[in-house]
Amino acid sequence: MSAAYWRLLVSEPISDSVVLDVGTGAGRIALAAAPLCRRVIGVDRESDAIDEARRRATELGIANVSFVVADADVVDYGSLVPEAPWLATAHLFLSDALVERSARVLPRGGALTMLGFHVDHWRETGRSSRFAYDEPRMRRLLATHGFAVEHLEVERDVNTFGSVEEALAAAIGLEKKWKSDGRWVQYIKFLEQGGRTLTRSHLIVKARRT
Repeated sequence: MSAAYWRLLVSEPISDSVVLDVGTGAGRIALAAAPLCRRVIGVDRESDAIDEARRRATELGIANVSFVVADADVVDYGSLVPEAPWLATAHLFLSDALVERSARVLPRGGALTMLGFHVDHWRETGRSSRFAYDEPRMRRLLATHGFAVEHLEVERDVNTFGSVEEALAAAIGLEKKWKSDGRWVQYIKFLEQGGRTLTRSHLIVKARRT
């Protein structure tokens, strides 16, 4: 978990509030936030991940968290929570729908914290993820839906390798995915032309509902 993202989350006065964790996956953020607030609702479309999140909550004895199987880009967030949440948060999940639906459910003054792919993520493959955002696009999106930006930064980590073998080893877990979408060929070409880096880049945002 990004330390910068977590600082933005815990800086909110959520001790007596509801938190909505969008794209919760196996519940890592929701379970970490649960002791800090009154209630957390985590939502994700992957039922296996939600099952894992529920199992973890039971094992940890965390009673103030619940998990819902739903597509976060489609579902009305208001239908997921018993009252308006003060904070909506998303880790490794960004979309126009996330911002638009958060704007509908958050009260004036409520906060949205997000971490997702920046356009520089895996830039060596020559193609940005369709889920990636740059700073101007994100600012426009937030402004359109009535948010004032309080924090926006790019967290970038560029790994440099001493050889092609090292670079390939670092990307081995991505080979299958990149071969399916054409990025593997571009990464190999980048290495053949002398490139020896692999970039991880995330956009971290906190915005306030106006």
